[in-house]
Amino acid sequence: MINEILVKIRAVLLQDQRSPLTFSVPNFLSIILFSSLVVTSLIWVISELKWLQNSELSIYDQMLRSRPPEPPDNRILLVTITQEDLNREKWPLSDQTINKLLKKLESYQPRVIGLNIYRHEQKNLAANLKKQNQIIATCLLSNIDRSEVAPPANFPIDNIGFDDVVTDNAVDQVIRRGLLFVDYTTEDHQCKTRFSFAALLAIIYLEKQGIEYSFTEKQELQIGKTIFPRLYKDAGNYQDTDDDGYQILLNYRHPNHLAQQVTLTQVLTDQVNPNWVKDRLVIIGTTAASVHPGYYTPYSNLSDQPARMPRVFIHAQIASQIISAVLDNRPIIYYFPDTYEWLWIWICSIVGAIVARQWRHPLLLIIVEFFIIVSIVGIAAGLYLQAIWIPLFTPSLALVITSVAVMGYTTYQTQKQNQAILLQVEKQQEAIAQISLILDQSTQLPSDFNNFDFSEISTFKTDDLLLAGRYKILNTLASGGFGCTYLAEDTQQKGNPICVVKQLMPARRDTRFMDVARRLFNTEAEILAVVGKHDQIPKLFASFEENKEFYLVQEYIIGHTLSEELPPETGVKSEAYVVDMLKEILEILSFIHQHRVIHRDIKPTNIIRRTQDNRLVLIDFGAVKLIQPRIEGETELATVAIGTRGYSPPEQFAGHPRLCSDIYALGMIGIQAITGIPPQELPANPETGNIMWRNRINVSDELARILDKMVCYHFGDRYQSATSVIQDLKSLIIRNS
Repeated sequence: MINEILVKIRAVLLQDQRSPLTFSVPNFLSIILFSSLVVTSLIWVISELKWLQNSELSIYDQMLRSRPPEPPDNRILLVTITQEDLNREKWPLSDQTINKLLKKLESYQPRVIGLNIYRHEQKNLAANLKKQNQIIATCLLSNIDRSEVAPPANFPIDNIGFDDVVTDNAVDQVIRRGLLFVDYTTEDHQCKTRFSFAALLAIIYLEKQGIEYSFTEKQELQIGKTIFPRLYKDAGNYQDTDDDGYQILLNYRHPNHLAQQVTLTQVLTDQVNPNWVKDRLVIIGTTAASVHPGYYTPYSNLSDQPARMPRVFIHAQIASQIISAVLDNRPIIYYFPDTYEWLWIWICSIVGAIVARQWRHPLLLIIVEFFIIVSIVGIAAGLYLQAIWIPLFTPSLALVITSVAVMGYTTYQTQKQNQAILLQVEKQQEAIAQISLILDQSTQLPSDFNNFDFSEISTFKTDDLLLAGRYKILNTLASGGFGCTYLAEDTQQKGNPICVVKQLMPARRDTRFMDVARRLFNTEAEILAVVGKHDQIPKLFASFEENKEFYLVQEYIIGHTLSEELPPETGVKSEAYVVDMLKEILEILSFIHQHRVIHRDIKPTNIIRRTQDNRLVLIDFGAVKLIQPRIEGETELATVAIGTRGYSPPEQFAGHPRLCSDIYALGMIGIQAITGIPPQELPANPETGNIMWRNRINVSDELARILDKMVCYHFGDRYQSATSVIQDLKSLIIRNS
């Protein structure tokens, strides 16, 4: 059952998975660089419009929530005034209640007490305390929507911290930043402090431990050895945010693990252990929503948390962050400069372009990109755990957009290329038909051609031969009725690289034949230029005509022909060898057949095992051979039609080759490899015309069925595409594994 599912999945992916790159390396790199730069620039514009900010901030919130909870801060005690407390006490609390509360707490010897309640009307706040200077009260700065709230009248400004906080925007109003200082403005006549309530609590707490604060040359807050970098308007994933005052990113503790809490009632009724208070920072504030609704935070989306966090908890979070960073080296949330962030986004965009070029099947591309995005999330999560904030949504978006853009461009280019090559194939077919008609009209070669001595081709002196003024012939690789194949060096390229020059001699030299032969040669060259971009097909470097002879300059493949691996040169091959060989050649055929190109002459001598990587390379496409003469005595029983007897199917000899004709030829090579018998020696069934070979060797039924279907006499009974053969071979491999 599992194997069948795997077969179906692989069958889907196989359709385009093995489509090789048909762009040169420079072109490939230019596509990657251009597309990634365009997409990155586009995303930069979108980011500047703040269209991506909320998505990044939402991910930031999720990352904060996903961190393992830290232990509560044991330096802080929260005294909360709950709704239950207010059911007993009238709000606002009386001066007597507040002073009683402060007196009780002072008796337990706290280090600092912070009163986060507005007492602007109280004139005797903490009047009965011995250490009034250890108490910090609060006030509220004015803004467009409200007027200021004054501090207690009897408190010095040095013991006052403002209660203001900063939310991110008018939409979500989430507090992700802590406001530490502001510049004094003349608009505030009574709340004249520069320190926030939380920052002042932390600074005084640390000063009592001998740790002073200062500002660096860059005007950054430094407490002890710890520097708190100032948050600017484009920091992290913010875009042009309000950066007034001195702000830092708020490194929240989980609300359930912030600090120990007691209620107003517990303190007033002596239900508090004095050790909970001694030498601690005590922060007093209300949690009653009837007094203040609180603020949204990254934890507001948790099901076990209230939608809003009381402001006393916000101040406690900020104070805890400062104190823990100084005393415990607790990380301060860091973010990279814009340059590095956009480099990170550009890299992800480049990756998107590369994977879109490597994996063209949409389903496979989705799978690959899913795992890449998972990796991006893993990288971001790992950095978040180290208190480093990097973009996550934006690079993922760059990855996807670039891959879609490159896939769209590639599809367009492929369609355009296919249309161009289909046009060349049509021209090729027209030229072939015209050549066949011309040859049919003449039963013998012209007199000038008959007088040409083809045997002289192999006796040319190659030392002084320079074709097209640049290709220096080194030696002759092969010669015959078709002309010669030379090993040459390109004298106009750096390093004089080695190449192969194939000489193609027209069967006739009359004007009519030469015109048609020239058209066929040019179309074949256009086709070879495209298919030659496949890694397992020799590249076409040039094509030219000289002295009424045609030349193809192709990549030199170092290796040996497949005929040297097959019987009768060697012994019969195993099924595994045959399956691997068939599959590798079929993948090349799948590529050329996508362009409707037929090889026409697949045989062992036209397949080379490349020494460099041991891969098979398909050479010597056959259509252009129609312009060549046929001479008696040619090897491998070549016929007037293109192809080689034994390997070519009947319809090809009849002059009507099809894509499945190449599959037939490859199937015959497979039978030769597994039986050890040359194809032309295998008998045919007199009734069906199919080759009879299965009685010569023991072979698995699955492989035999595949080979039989590849070499059916009637082309309609054969596999109609190389991909369908690959699919069956892969199913065979899965069943045998």
